[in-house]
Amino acid sequence: MPKSTQFQLFRDLKTLFSLDKILAKNDLLRDFVYRRLWTSILISSFGAQITLLALPLTAAVLLHATPTQMGLLTFMEIFPYVLLSLPSGVWLDRVQKLPVYIAGEVAISLSVASVPIAWWLGFLNMPWLYFVGFVIGAVNTTAGTAAQIVLTQIVPRERLIEAHAKNALATSGSEVAGPASAGALIKLLGAPLALFADAILLLTSATILRKIHIQEIRVVASDANFWRDLKAGLKFVAHNRVLVALAITVGIWQMAYNAALVVQILFATRTLGLSEHAVGLSYVCMGVGTVIASIFGNRISKRLGPGLCMILGVLLCATGWGILAVAPANAFGVVAFGIMLILYAVGGVFIFINFLALRQAVTPEPLLGRITSTMRWLTLLPAGPGALIGGWLGEHYGLRQALGFSCIAALLLAIFAWRSKTIRGITTLPQL
Repeated sequence: MPKSTQFQLFRDLKTLFSLDKILAKNDLLRDFVYRRLWTSILISSFGAQITLLALPLTAAVLLHATPTQMGLLTFMEIFPYVLLSLPSGVWLDRVQKLPVYIAGEVAISLSVASVPIAWWLGFLNMPWLYFVGFVIGAVNTTAGTAAQIVLTQIVPRERLIEAHAKNALATSGSEVAGPASAGALIKLLGAPLALFADAILLLTSATILRKIHIQEIRVVASDANFWRDLKAGLKFVAHNRVLVALAITVGIWQMAYNAALVVQILFATRTLGLSEHAVGLSYVCMGVGTVIASIFGNRISKRLGPGLCMILGVLLCATGWGILAVAPANAFGVVAFGIMLILYAVGGVFIFINFLALRQAVTPEPLLGRITSTMRWLTLLPAGPGALIGGWLGEHYGLRQALGFSCIAALLLAIFAWRSKTIRGITTLPQL
C-alpha cells in the first residue's frame, strides 16, 4: 500500500474514533489530565482483579487455608488502615499527593511480585501472605488516600459524582475482562505466577501517572503541630452531621461486606465445587454489575438523591448475600453466585460514588488529607472485626451462616439509614 494511502487511512481512522465523535462536548474525558488519570485507574484496576482472585485462591487452594485463616488474611489487609490512617492524613496535608500515589503503585507491584518468588524458592506459606496483605494495606492507607485527593485537584467539586461514576466505569471495564483473564492466567500459570501480571500492570499505571502535572499549592502553618492537626481533623468530622452519618453507614456496611468476602471464595470452591478458572469466569458477573451501576449511577443519584441511592445500594448487597446463603449446591447455586456478585457490584457502586462525593464536597481543601484519612479510618474500623466474624462463623457454624450474618446486618443497616433523616434527607450534593 502506498505511503500516501496509508497516511490517509490513518487520518480517516483517527477522525472516526476521535473524541469529538465519541464524547459529549462537556464530557470529563475530554480533559487531558483527567483522561490520563482515568487510563491509569483502568490499568491498575485490571491488575487488581488478578490479585483479588489470585491471592485468596493461593491461600484457599494451594495452601488449604481454613475459614479462620482466610478471615485473618483479610484482617491483615485492613489492619493498616486502622493503625496508620490518622497519622497519614496529617502527613498528606503537608506533602504533594501525586508522588505518594505513584510510589504506592510501585510498592504494591513489588509486594505482589514477592508471592511467586516466595513460591519458587519454596517458602510460601500463610504468614508470608499475611505479610503481603499487611504491606498492601499499609501502602493503600497512604497512597489510596492520596489518589482520592488527586482527583479533587483535577476535577471541579460540582462534578465529583460524575467523576466517581466514570472512575467506577473504568473499574467496571476491568471487572468484566479482568476476572476471566485472571482465571485463564491462574489456570495456565497457577495462582502465584498470575500475580506477576498485576505487578507489570501496576508499574505501567505508575508510568502513566508520572506524566501528570498538577499545580498543587501547599500552605503549612509555621506553628503546625502534628497532634493538634490530627485532633482538628477528628473534631471536624465529629461536628459534621453528614460525615458522622456517612461514617456509621459505610462502617457497618464494611463489616457486613468483609464477613461475606472471607467466605465467598470458599463457598464457590468447596460448596459449589468450582475450579479456579470457573471462579474467575463467575467474577465477570461482578464486572457486569459495575458497568450497569457506573452507567446509571449518576442518573439514579440525581433522581433519588445521594442518600436514597446509598440506601438502595445497601439493600441490593443484602439481597445478594441472602440469595447465596440459601442457594443449593448445584447449577442453581452457581447461578446464585453470579447473581450475588452482580447485586454486590451494583450496590457497592451506588454506595461509594455518593459516599466519596459527599465526603469530598463538605471538606475544605486544607483538611482534605486529614478528613479523607479520618473517614477511611472510621469506616474501616468495623471491617477487621467483620472479617474475623465471617471467618469464625464459617469455620464453626458453616459458610452459609456467615453469609446470612452479612445479609441480616445489611438489612438492619438499610432500616437504620432509612430512619436517619440525615442520610435520607440528602437530596443534592452539599456546597461549602
